[in-house]
Amino acid sequence: MENTRITNTPYDDVFRTLLNDCSSLIIPIINEVFHEHYSGQEKIIFSPNEHFLNQQGGNEDERITDTSFKIEGKETKKYHLECQSSTDNSMLVRFFEYDTQIALDEGEIKENVLTVTLPHSAVLFLRHHTSTPDTLKIRMVTPGGTVEYDIHVVKSQQYTLEDIFEKNLLLLIPFYIFSHETRFEEYEKDKTKLRILQEEYEQIKNKLEELLNQGTISEYTRCTIIDMSNKVLEHIAIKYNSVREGVKAIMGGKILEYEAKTIKKEGIEQGIERGIQQGIQGTVSILKNLGVPTQTILVKIQEQYNLSPEASKKYL
Repeated sequence: MENTRITNTPYDDVFRTLLNDCSSLIIPIINEVFHEHYSGQEKIIFSPNEHFLNQQGGNEDERITDTSFKIEGKETKKYHLECQSSTDNSMLVRFFEYDTQIALDEGEIKENVLTVTLPHSAVLFLRHHTSTPDTLKIRMVTPGGTVEYDIHVVKSQQYTLEDIFEKNLLLLIPFYIFSHETRFEEYEKDKTKLRILQEEYEQIKNKLEELLNQGTISEYTRCTIIDMSNKVLEHIAIKYNSVREGVKAIMGGKILEYEAKTIKKEGIEQGIERGIQQGIQGTVSILKNLGVPTQTILVKIQEQYNLSPEASKKYL
């Protein structure tokens, strides 16, 4: 088999960003695909995405999964999710490589027996056709017998906006534009039809605002979903300026860095700064109550919190 390294697409990047940066979006997808009943309070533990496969001649070939993780509930289960814009003949081979490597990463040898646990696997198809299967299958013929397992197939375009919000499948929102891809030409030429598309995105924006106000999602998650929607839009509608600008006018323009990460970063920095200030004030108050001289207090907080003499004085 030809030794090729798999490169990522913008859609893979969006998918991975959503899963890693907004892990709360994972549980509803897992419940939908694997018919689980997770509450959302379970612990999610991510595994490394990079795997090195041993090739003939001793060389190593790097493979990068979209995401693999464990969910710790009543029992611990491993999952492996991939995002595909469309089917290709090599996909099943890649799944087998990924799944077996994920299993080997945590394999156990006990009393001359190697035990490996393959993850529950699924693929999200952003485009699908009548010939796209509902399930993929890997069959292994071993000297001890034949073993096979299913790879679940999720077709994003089968979910309406009502489905997405009813089932809380917010991870699918950035890819919702794929359901309109075949009509881009119409939208580009007909402003009335374009307005219908914009109205759908107004619904998305309003629904996200509702979920934010209800406390169901955070501002960080809302901004991430919007920004990743814009990123998908930039690539899928690269030749359709009216479509791009029309949707962005509703959802908001390009967010550099992106805004969601900035919000999170600023929140962390503000939290750290506030915590330090409260810590210093608490230390000063305790030392004062113990009757420690003012000059000694200044020296102690300068040393403990690495403050300049000028900065330390304001806490007195």
